[in-house]
Amino acid sequence: MESGPAGFAGTAFTLFGGALLLWTGARAVLGAPVVEGVSPRAAVSLSLLFGAGALAAGLWLLLGA
Repeated sequence: MESGPAGFAGTAFTLFGGALLLWTGARAVLGAPVVEGVSPRAAVSLSLLFGAGALAAGLWLLLGA
């Protein structure tokens, strides 16, 4: 019964985390700001941290469901 919602949440977290990692990487390579008005080092670091966390949570939900 809980595998349906866990699968949906896992898919959503995995897609969001992967997209955030790809977007952050592309912005960092191009030298474009990741977040306006924030230190580039802090923005890239936090974006990578949250992207990896969302990706890990999504994979944990998908593999555990």
